[in-house]
Amino acid sequence: MMDKNDTSLSSTPIKVVDSAVTEKPPGFLPIETNWFDRLFISVVLWVALSLFWFRFVEPAGFSIWISNAIAFSVAVFIISKG
Repeated sequence: MMDKNDTSLSSTPIKVVDSAVTEKPPGFLPIETNWFDRLFISVVLWVALSLFWFRFVEPAGFSIWISNAIAFSVAVFIISKG
């Protein structure tokens, strides 16, 4: 026995709205990352830049602190925007 308030599923449109799901625009990195992934990428780049600096740039007379400042700036950018 059917009530007069019962309707079939085919006649009632179902709208699902999930307000808890927000889409974050992707960063410039070509992979999906969380903050720890971006921190790890930054540390690897820091080490690579330091090794490059020791081998090629420091013999010309530039301090390693310049390399550290550049690497820190890149790390902050990658972690915040990546």
